[in-house]
Order: sequence, then C-alpha cells, then structure tokens
Amino acid sequence: MSSLSVLFLGGTGIISSACTVRALALGMEVSVLNRGTSTTRPLPEGCHSLVGDLSDASSFREAVGDREFDVVADFRAFVPADVTSRLEVLEGRIGQYVFISSASAYQTPPGRLPVRESTPLRNPFWQYSRDKIACEDLLVAAYRDRALPVTIVRPSHTYDQTLLPFDGGWTVVDRMRRGVEVVVPGDGTSLWTLTHHTDFAHAFVGLLGQPAALGESFHITSDEWLAWNEIYTTVAAAAGVEPRLVHVPSDAIHAADPRWGAGMLGDKSHSMIFDNTKVKRLVPDYVASVPFSRGAAEIMAWYGADPARQEVDAAMNATMDDLVARYRVG
Repeated sequence: MSSLSVLFLGGTGIISSACTVRALALGMEVSVLNRGTSTTRPLPEGCHSLVGDLSDASSFREAVGDREFDVVADFRAFVPADVTSRLEVLEGRIGQYVFISSASAYQTPPGRLPVRESTPLRNPFWQYSRDKIACEDLLVAAYRDRALPVTIVRPSHTYDQTLLPFDGGWTVVDRMRRGVEVVVPGDGTSLWTLTHHTDFAHAFVGLLGQPAALGESFHITSDEWLAWNEIYTTVAAAAGVEPRLVHVPSDAIHAADPRWGAGMLGDKSHSMIFDNTKVKRLVPDYVASVPFSRGAAEIMAWYGADPARQEVDAAMNATMDDLVARYRVG
C-alpha cells in the first residue's frame, strides 16, 4: 500500500508543526502550503514546500496547481469564506478534507461535563468560536448534500514550548519573578485542559486517511485536568518562584480589557474537560503522555534560551496592576 499524500495548509504553527513531524515519521508524503516565512518553526527535512498566500485565491490556486491529495488538513480556515475558497480549488481531487475547528465552539458554559462530541455547539460570547461553528455548518451541509469527504477536529488549549498558558504571556512570569501579584480569573478552581502539541499530533495524524473518520467530528485533548490555580503555580515552580495570586471575576477582566475578557467569558472562565473516547476508538494507541509539569519546564527553557523572547506588554501590565489593586485581599 502506498503512503498517504497529505497537504497541510499552514504547517508551521503550534499545532500543525507537530502534525507535520508526526506524519513524516509515519512515512506519509507531506506537502505544506504557506507563505514560507516562518523562522520560529522551520519546515522539517522531507517536506515538500508549496509557497502561496492562503488569503489570495489566485496565489493558492497557483501553488496547488493540478496536484491531487489523499488528505488536505486545513489549519488556517477561520471563517466560511476561507473554507469556500479551499473547496473551490480542491474539491473533487482530495480523499479527505480535515477542518481544524475549536473546542471553544462547544456550548459555553457547558451544560454538563465531560464534554463529548455530541455536546451542542453554541458560544454567544466569542466571535472566533461563532465563526468556527459557521464553518462547521457549511461543511456538514456539504457532506450531507454532496458527500464532501470531511472530518472536523476540535483542539482545545494546545501548546508548545513557545506558548505560556495564560493571557499576557511572559508579562505574567515577569511579574511572578518580581514578586508582584498576578491576575487569576475567577476563584482559580475551574478545571482546564492543556494538551502538548506532540500529543495532539499523535491522535490527529491517526485520523488521516481513515474512512471511518469521514462525516465525523472529534476533539483531541489531554486527559490531565488542572485547576487554574495549579496551572499558575506549575509555571511559577518552573520559573523558580512562589506566585502571589489575586483572583478577579472574569466579567471584571472583560470590563477592564474587552479583548482579554472575550477569551475569558467565551472560553477560559468555565471548567472544560473532555471525554476522548471517540478519537481513541479510531486511534487506539493514543495516550497523552506529556504532563503540564514537563511542558512548563520546556516553556521556561525556551524563554530562558533567548532573553529577546521575554517581552513584557506594558499595557497588559498596567491593566493587571489596576485589577490587582481593586481585588487584592488584605
């Protein structure tokens, strides 16, 4: 049996870079289409690079040419127009179109836990999530009406060594190291799921080329559930400090900074834990093996390797100062 021919649209992001490495390791013929400008995560040896601009339909069409693929995995579609532009070029010459959606599309707040693929899609708080739902609606209709070979995958909070798990990024670690209080949403006890990108890639690549995945949706997450207080203290331990946590209601964060608050109200302020039974049925060897304690150590090592990466956001710092002053206890 010949190896799968796979095209990743994106391919150098946090999630897609690990999927590229995993697919190559399993002997797949991997092409990656992007602008070819990434320096943080260069393409691994063995990839075929197709240079094109996904936001420009003619550039995309030219980069793809007349090629056919067993699988196209789209990491860069965010609104229905993105999906439509891909299908206009690719439909009829692909065996599977894998749309990367988002677990934030699930009912928010969730009606019950753990979240399963049967959980309704509804997020009235975050436009990003509503756009992903609209993309899914378009694809489900295409599957129903004309048998488009689609698979929908919903990542939750997936990270690599470059991504700290909270808004503000290095600004929060800088505050911790200076002994300044940091803002934790809510009371810090809601449960969250962090998934290392190599774990995600293991399950994701296992879905590629699987006939049983067509017309189906899957989320892929770790089975490690962490309270936000624990997430902050785990990062602090990796940074070699004791954190000073100040708990702030999510709606107060939204009032102080609507952009920060949209992600809080639309995603991170509610417990989100997942039942991964469905993906494990098709990828039975999938086990999320990287605990966040190890991931946090990787993150701190990456930031420590180059001080230029340790950027402090002055505006976010000021907002945090204001919130801490208002909600500090004692």
